[in-house]
Amino acid sequence: MQIPLLLYCLILAAHLNGAVSSSPPESVNIGVVLSFGSIIGKVSKIAIQAAVADVNSDPSVLPQTKLLATVHDTNFSGFLGIVEVLRLMESKTVAVIGPQSSVTAHVLSFIANELQVPLLSFSATDPTLNSLQFPFFVMTSQSDLYQMAAIADIVEHYGWREVIAIYGDDDHGRNGIAALGDQLAAKRCKISFKAPLSPKATREEITDVLVQVALTESRILVLHVPDYWGPTVFTVARYLGMMNAGYVWIATNWFSTILDTELDLAPEAAEDVQGVLTLRMHTPDTQLKAEFASRWPNLTAGAGAGRMGLSAYGLYAYDTVWILARALDAFFAQGGNVSFSKDSRLAELGGGDLRLDAMSMLDGGKQLLESILNVDMLGVTGRVKFEPPEKDTLIRPAYEVINVIGTGHQRIGYWSNHSGLSVDPPETLYSKPVNRSSSNQHLGPVFWPGKTTQKPRGWVFPNNGRHLAIGVPNRVSYREFIAQVPGTDMFSGYCIDVFTAAVNLLPYAVPYKLIPFGDGVDNPSLTELVRLMAAGVYDGIVGDVAIITNRTKMADFTQPYIESGLVVVAPVMTRNSNEWAFMRPFTPAMWVVTGVFFLIVGAVIWILEHRLNDDFRGPPRRQVITIIWFSFSTLFFAHSKWIVYRREHREHLGADRADHMAVRCSDNQLKLHGQPDLNLNSAAAFFTHQRNRDPEN
Repeated sequence: MQIPLLLYCLILAAHLNGAVSSSPPESVNIGVVLSFGSIIGKVSKIAIQAAVADVNSDPSVLPQTKLLATVHDTNFSGFLGIVEVLRLMESKTVAVIGPQSSVTAHVLSFIANELQVPLLSFSATDPTLNSLQFPFFVMTSQSDLYQMAAIADIVEHYGWREVIAIYGDDDHGRNGIAALGDQLAAKRCKISFKAPLSPKATREEITDVLVQVALTESRILVLHVPDYWGPTVFTVARYLGMMNAGYVWIATNWFSTILDTELDLAPEAAEDVQGVLTLRMHTPDTQLKAEFASRWPNLTAGAGAGRMGLSAYGLYAYDTVWILARALDAFFAQGGNVSFSKDSRLAELGGGDLRLDAMSMLDGGKQLLESILNVDMLGVTGRVKFEPPEKDTLIRPAYEVINVIGTGHQRIGYWSNHSGLSVDPPETLYSKPVNRSSSNQHLGPVFWPGKTTQKPRGWVFPNNGRHLAIGVPNRVSYREFIAQVPGTDMFSGYCIDVFTAAVNLLPYAVPYKLIPFGDGVDNPSLTELVRLMAAGVYDGIVGDVAIITNRTKMADFTQPYIESGLVVVAPVMTRNSNEWAFMRPFTPAMWVVTGVFFLIVGAVIWILEHRLNDDFRGPPRRQVITIIWFSFSTLFFAHSKWIVYRREHREHLGADRADHMAVRCSDNQLKLHGQPDLNLNSAAAFFTHQRNRDPEN
């Protein structure tokens, strides 16, 4: 009995071991949902077919399993996209590449969650799809969240503060602009005006919206619309004069996809987009990318697509197939098995005409999803790895900033989540420390709309905007300064003239409206007028408002342009001027007073000197003449030193000798014949010596 039991156990163990190590299936069904007629769909279809062929011919990946891709065309219809995915779920599909549209992805993500079938989309880049709500949706390209962060950095880099968002009014457009608003708010910027357009907008609808945009203040326009009618916006904008100098157009990566796919723009189409900035998902220049790009002309020719460029979406579509292939390879290596089971909740609904019970749940869906998120490979887009720990986006998001010039375009810089704006490729900066300072943000020269290289200011005063409310005191007195013109709403006066001259000096228009304050019968309270301006009733005040302490606490004042204080007005008499004008102050009365003072001075000197000085002695006639002569000579030279000399040194020299040798004595210096300049003390000693030496002379 022990031998049969032992044999039974060995047979059971062998059976279980064979179940665990079952061989991978010969083929695996994957689905592809695209719009073949779209710019993205045409490129992606060829790239996906090439990737499936490369995977099936590569023995290192799924060596025992063949990928079978079923491609469906949604024909630009979200409803057809949902129907096609439902049909794929009936055919035991392990994963779906798509959908192309973010709008459809929101609906299909609920189906994927229910049936646990992963959705891998490279073109549905709505930021809200990366959330816990849709765990089975895998975004295999860059999320619009990073694209909007790049646009916000560009706006901040050029010093702008407000933008206008023009977008398609669907989940993709609304959620993308919402992400842009959050990124701008983090940099103290904002979306000042939102201009939604119908997902299938006509030229008339676009015209109506752009007319409203042209009346607004901001001139920074962000265009986030579908690629199939996006170029029409530029055509209408050029017709309305919105592609002239002063405007800034920033298009999301839908426009760079058109530039890459259509290669060269037609001359007429190029004129519509001159100076436009757009973003392109950055893919490093690797050997794999170069090899695939060299094959691209042959691939497009083999598909009968004609001449068509390779866009970034084509590269990400190619890598998406390889992500799924490597995830399936890891899934099978871990013992995973492709099996399906009925969904009990769908079975409860019954079959009916919709045949909902035909759809099955992938038993190893969670394990396959985990394998997809753990992929780490080198593809044509660079290193492919999902960012831990959430693993909802690819690592190292980066964009190229493109500027349209002529019939082509040029790259003016890069943006990455690591370094921000830079003229160097992001892969060269990943090894350096993070530096997001404003001084480290750089872009190349830009060719702006209007064929100018000067950075636009970014705003104008809106035609439909609110005028500045300027309060004006309706005074009764001092009407020369400010007064309302009777019967009109206009004002005149010196203050109005100064205000108008200041406004005219501004380099831009300032719309304003003068609003009277007061009834015109009594002078209004200027303090109350200032208080109303501080309260926001008025934007400013024009008038002869005195600057006092309590008013300066409520408002700011300009520098006074009228000097305060009392002014005396007197008539001015003009006379003809001639060479004798300097004699006008010397009136006859002044001459008489001057002469009298000179005579008084002479008399005083005579009184002081005639007792000691022989020059002031003699007959009365001589003394009178001396006084008069002394008074007259005072006009031309001073006598003080001469008088002192004659009085102090007459005793040392004889009168005649002293008179003969003393020529001039001024500024405390004495001039002698044949002698150098001597001061008074030295002269006295010299004269004494001469007298002792020669008493007779």
